[in-house]
Amino acid sequence: AERGRRGWRRMAESLPEHDRILQEIESTDTACVGPTLSAGRGGRGFMEKLDACIRNHDREIEKMCNFHHQGFVDAITELLKVRADAEKLKVQVTDTNRRLQDAGKEVIAQTEEIIRCRVQQRNITTVVEKLQLCLPVLEMYSKLKEQMSVKRYYSALKTMEQLENLYLPRVSQYRFCQIMIENLPKLREEIKEISMSDLKDFLESIRKHSDRIGETAMKQVSQPNRMIRPCRNRILESKNEITLKRTFEDEDEHEEEVLTAQDLVDFSPVYRCLHIYSVLGDGEIFENYYRKQRRKQARLVLQPQSSMHETVEGYRRYFSQIVGFFVVEDHILHVTQGLVTRTYTDELWNMALSKIIAVLRTHSSYCNDPDLVLELKNLIVVFADTLQGYGFPVNRLFDLLFEIRDQYNETLLKKWSGLFRDIFEADNYSPIPVANEEEYRIVISKFPFQDSELDKQSFPKKLPMSQSVPQIYMQVKEFIYASLKFSESLHRSSTEIDDMLRKSTNLLLTRTLSSCLQNLIKKPHIGLTELVQIIINTTHLEQACKYLEDFISNITNISQLTVHTARLYGLSTFKDARHAAEGEIYTKLNQKIDEFIQIADYDWTMSESDGRASGYLMDLINFLRSTFQVFTHLPGKVAQTACMSACQHLSMSLMQMLLDSELKQISMGAIQQFNLDVIQCELFASSEPVPGFQGDTLQLAFIDLRQLLDLFMVWDWSTYLADYGQATSKYLRVNPSTALTLLEKMKDSSKKNNIFAQFRKNDRDKQKLIETVVKQLRSLVNGMSQHA
Repeated sequence: AERGRRGWRRMAESLPEHDRILQEIESTDTACVGPTLSAGRGGRGFMEKLDACIRNHDREIEKMCNFHHQGFVDAITELLKVRADAEKLKVQVTDTNRRLQDAGKEVIAQTEEIIRCRVQQRNITTVVEKLQLCLPVLEMYSKLKEQMSVKRYYSALKTMEQLENLYLPRVSQYRFCQIMIENLPKLREEIKEISMSDLKDFLESIRKHSDRIGETAMKQVSQPNRMIRPCRNRILESKNEITLKRTFEDEDEHEEEVLTAQDLVDFSPVYRCLHIYSVLGDGEIFENYYRKQRRKQARLVLQPQSSMHETVEGYRRYFSQIVGFFVVEDHILHVTQGLVTRTYTDELWNMALSKIIAVLRTHSSYCNDPDLVLELKNLIVVFADTLQGYGFPVNRLFDLLFEIRDQYNETLLKKWSGLFRDIFEADNYSPIPVANEEEYRIVISKFPFQDSELDKQSFPKKLPMSQSVPQIYMQVKEFIYASLKFSESLHRSSTEIDDMLRKSTNLLLTRTLSSCLQNLIKKPHIGLTELVQIIINTTHLEQACKYLEDFISNITNISQLTVHTARLYGLSTFKDARHAAEGEIYTKLNQKIDEFIQIADYDWTMSESDGRASGYLMDLINFLRSTFQVFTHLPGKVAQTACMSACQHLSMSLMQMLLDSELKQISMGAIQQFNLDVIQCELFASSEPVPGFQGDTLQLAFIDLRQLLDLFMVWDWSTYLADYGQATSKYLRVNPSTALTLLEKMKDSSKKNNIFAQFRKNDRDKQKLIETVVKQLRSLVNGMSQHA
């Protein structure tokens, strides 16, 4: 074909243009005629050539038809022959068809019935197959609804997961499945809301009842017949909803069943909520929410009531709430995975511990009752032991107890200060009388008194100390017991407890008892007899200090020979009190002497003496004599010092009476009367009112008065002036200024006596002598001042 086309092309090149186009029309495909006709459309010659070509082909077609016409005629003839047979055949076929149709009507009906049944059967089969796919879905969904109705939310979530992953994909084309798929997220949200609501109810219940949980846990620790540490294997398990399963009733201990903290609370809401949120992929959200809410509750629990310090119940409720809170957290820590971590609980506990210590410091400072402080200490110990049993560090709480111990000691000191004051107020400050052996043993059972000389005496007899001594001694022992109570359960060694007891006892002796004794001694109503008895009492209390040390050693089982054992400072306490009492004795003696001196009523212008000592002075001496008889029970030096002090004060008071600036004149008769009084004083001093003075030591207290009065009585001015300044002078103790003052008073008295001045030559000579002596004394006084 390709070679033919190339031949036509070579021929077309040699033919005229119109012939070439006609050849292309005849030789090309029908689809290419259009472009060829368009190329030859431009001339008339072409159309003529085309018509000629057409006529040629028509003649060829006619020749061909004429050639085949006979065959066509023969065929028509044959066809006409079989026409009649065809008609017969048609009739037969129609008849056969009619008969066949009549015969097949029943078959057709049965066939249609069969077809319909087959369709129904196929539809039923299809329905059964589809129902078999849908029924598990419906059953699971029904199960889901049932689980929701009975609040089995965790199982419901598992059912939802199976529906979504296994069942619903098989029948996802059905509309009810789409409805289910749309409802599942809503059910999940409903489950989350319900579980969160249960959790909130749980948290609220725990907040309200944490004090009872803590109370039960602390009760377990405080019971001596139980283990100190709580058993974690039974912590807080229950199968019911959140409630306290039982209530605490104030029944008899033997009839009341002691509930454990593990029997009180149902934690299933926490487990459910945790599992639900974990299944839903929101476990972290739940953890954050739970921890946030518990932190808020922790802050509420740690906030005390303003009146907590007033009663022990306030402290007990505060501690119970905190213990209950951390018992719950410890349980959550050990039964859940990740909801609460050890780091979280440690952080929460450290925060709480700082707050607890600050609260206890503040509120315990308001406690003035040692019994309340002691109960607070016991609560803190139980509180610390309970939480330590759950693994929380409590060393800082025991450090706090040492601070509270100091406060406890202060409250004890205040309480015992009142007890000591009451004892001193009730004391009669007289020796204890004992009528028989039984009374004597009762006294020595309270106070370690030993006196071999007194034991030899027969009953009735008197013990030297007053009733306050055994009472004070017993109260000191009671104080030691009270101080020991605080030291118990502090997990400290016997040495430390011994040291604490000795330090607190030292404070009692050196501060409280010493202060009470000092105040007692200074009280106005305490007289000399009472002061003497106080000195005797302090002496015996001082001797009893060694028995107190033995008492402490027996309690703590620590020998006093231990290097680090502290000693009691009672010796210095009682010595100081005794010295203060001695000083008060001296002061009161002097005051009493001043009272007698104040009632002295001398007639300083009398011409001659009465011939006997003044009444006030005799009363004073009798008082001193009776007073010093009471001093026989005092230590010798104390009585001697008191007697010497009294005589010296009396001598000075009499001297001041003579030299008083308001006294302007003194007669010789008054000097003589005054001399009689001084003689009585000297006689009293020489009578040895207090034994132990050597020679005339006590009389020397009046030596200044004696030499001054002798000088004026003898009128020995020449000797005085001649021997002045010499160690052997007869009037060595007479000061020129003193003599001058007294002499001037006598001079003024002589001037006013006109009779002596006018009619008696001796008196005039004496007046001149006085003036001369006055001048000489003034020169001596001036010389002394210049020398000074």
